Amino acid sequence: MKREILTTNDGSTTIHLPDWNESYHSKHGAIQEAYHVFFKNGLSLFDNKPVSILEIGFGTGLNAFITFIEAKKENQKIDYVGVEAYPVLLDEALQMNYVNELNATNENEVFTKFHQCSWNEKHTISNDFLLTKRQQLFQDISDVDTFDLIYFDAFGFRVQPELWSIEIFKKMHTALKLNGVIVTYACRSSIKKAMLECEFTVEKLPGAPGKREMLRATKK
Repeated sequence: MKREILTTNDGSTTIHLPDWNESYHSKHGAIQEAYHVFFKNGLSLFDNKPVSILEIGFGTGLNAFITFIEAKKENQKIDYVGVEAYPVLLDEALQMNYVNELNATNENEVFTKFHQCSWNEKHTISNDFLLTKRQQLFQDISDVDTFDLIYFDAFGFRVQPELWSIEIFKKMHTALKLNGVIVTYACRSSIKKAMLECEFTVEKLPGAPGKREMLRATKK
């Protein structure tokens, strides 16, 4: 499928799929969406405690990179697992301008390592950050009581409704520890209903710029 590099409204880049008219991040701002959904309403809940994270859709590595940057400020220990069925090519990833836009030129080597390191193996990025990239269909996830936090960043319901199904959210519920949290940019009523069917406690929150609402759900 054809892929193009686009610049979003906050100056950060994303990958666009013209055949689907779908992008890896919000066109309103890739970095600002990632911070709002996954950091502000996800990671920040854990008060600098060690956190095991599952990302559904590793993509360009933006969410993982922001997590690394923010956790490093507090010496927070992160065990990060990013699942991606169709990995972004290295040359595409290195065209992303996140290092500069995040004023993180001293971490350029880390961002490159995220994309150069092998798949399906655990890598020590720093003393406090472990990364495992799993090339895997979301339907094949089988983790049990493993994660504190899930970043659910799949392509939108419009193009891949099967990724927002009861079947998938049951897997997410099983993968989370008790009181674990899942956050996503989406807020479609059918998605909320699927989460509720899987016994999540679900709340609507203000969305990132350009989006009215988002969802956060907790395994109780």
